[in-house]
Amino acid sequence: MAGPVLAVDRLSVELPAGADRRYAVEDLDLDVQPREIVCVVGESGSGKSVTAYTCMGLLPKGQLIPVAGSIELEGEEILHASTRRLRQLRGDRMAMVFQEPMTALNPVQRCGDQIDEVLRIHTRLDRREREARILDVLHQVHLPEPGRIARSFPHQLSGGQRQRIMIAMALVLEPALLIADEPTTALDVTTQAQILKLVRELQDRHGTGVLFITHDFGVVAEIADRVVVMRQGRVVESGPAEAILRRPEHAYTRMLIDAVPSLTPHPTRARGGTPVLATTGLQKTYRSGGFFGRAHAVPAVKGVDLRVDAGEIVGIVGESGSGKSTVARCIARLIDPTAGEILIKGHDVATLSTRALHPHRRRIQIVFQDPYRSLNPRRTVGASLIEGPVNYGEAPSAALARAREMLGFVGVDATAIDRYPHQFSGGQRQRICIARALLMEPEILIADEAVSALDVSVQAQVLDLLERIRERLGLAVLFITHDLRVAAQICDRVAVMRRGEVVESGPTFDVFQNPHNSYTRTLIKAAPGRSWSFQREAS
Repeated sequence: MAGPVLAVDRLSVELPAGADRRYAVEDLDLDVQPREIVCVVGESGSGKSVTAYTCMGLLPKGQLIPVAGSIELEGEEILHASTRRLRQLRGDRMAMVFQEPMTALNPVQRCGDQIDEVLRIHTRLDRREREARILDVLHQVHLPEPGRIARSFPHQLSGGQRQRIMIAMALVLEPALLIADEPTTALDVTTQAQILKLVRELQDRHGTGVLFITHDFGVVAEIADRVVVMRQGRVVESGPAEAILRRPEHAYTRMLIDAVPSLTPHPTRARGGTPVLATTGLQKTYRSGGFFGRAHAVPAVKGVDLRVDAGEIVGIVGESGSGKSTVARCIARLIDPTAGEILIKGHDVATLSTRALHPHRRRIQIVFQDPYRSLNPRRTVGASLIEGPVNYGEAPSAALARAREMLGFVGVDATAIDRYPHQFSGGQRQRICIARALLMEPEILIADEAVSALDVSVQAQVLDLLERIRERLGLAVLFITHDLRVAAQICDRVAVMRRGEVVESGPTFDVFQNPHNSYTRTLIKAAPGRSWSFQREAS
């Protein structure tokens, strides 16, 4: 057909009364042509996902209301289409890939059956024809052993494989429009590279127009034909990808691009601190099976040696399943190691009992990936902050006074102490989680993917905060991440893990500029947008 696959004209979506602004999306214009990838970028709250959900007719009833404009799919107005017509169009002419496949897929239904459901509803194919179509689409998305994958449940697959299942479901009917809402945010760099290559390949093969929602400019540089930049519900800039990336005109776009971490590390800085944390031969083996089946060992961590000095940030990078988070949880004694030593200033805590561990708990604090789940939604920020110190004998009034000071240190207004987590942005919640950890006066701070879910601008602020904490407090920081750009900018030394083992380690500058292990080279090569020099790198 001639003309765009998707045409959005002057769209406005109203927020509920009492919101911080009137419109979630205001006066929005955008279009997607066949065989074109349009990336919509912006911070959380900019209206990216609301735009995607409005196009799909998936807005929550009575909460977000389109009040002006039009949305045309292949020339058909869909903004005011009936529920029945939208059901026909979804899957048939437009489809969506969500950010988190584990919540988007039915956990009690086999993956093949979930794809089959799409075919049963939208086609008249018989069972044998549907089975053949399912195997064919699984092959198209490069899943190994399509027959086995079709018989598998979602929990039996990796994150990258689950995302491929979502893409297979979306593309099985060859829709004209594919909407991808942050589909690679939680994936490691190699899986992310594979998914991006797959989207481009399938888009070329089927002539699909793609609306790709992301906050990652590395992804934008890798796949976008055109870019739409949104801020607080409005488009502030749009145009060809190369023009936006190389010559951004709006200050907000320049700020987003400047916040992208460089993949080139700073020259190695000698810290020369006192060793605070060291692991020797750290191992963790899980046992699976048993009862009526044969039990077998699954080694998650195999003989890991690490050292972190005072005032030093040491990163652990690698793909999902490499053992990064297992190492962190063993060090924090959230799980028990199978073998090896965990030395805190020379004292081994690897085999201590739960009772004996109590005085050491406050010495190691951990900041998790998701600040939404890390804070109790039913407790005020103040109650969450003082819980640890009070449990260790500090008077509540004294702990509360220190909590107010700590909030100021991490850049959150002290009045936040009486508010609840849902009243803060993701970046503010992560700062509160960092404040909670620091209130315990730890010697070791573990950041487990602490910035991976944040926008690039908020991510830059949290990384600056961690740098300031390291400099002022002299903490030893163990930084777990799959984002090589982040590791390059914040880590003094880095350890690369694969299948439970450290395959390469050393000063970050040396490892990134002259990697010796082929796996390390593969990771660096897979980083999205690696060939682009963003403004921060050029400045």
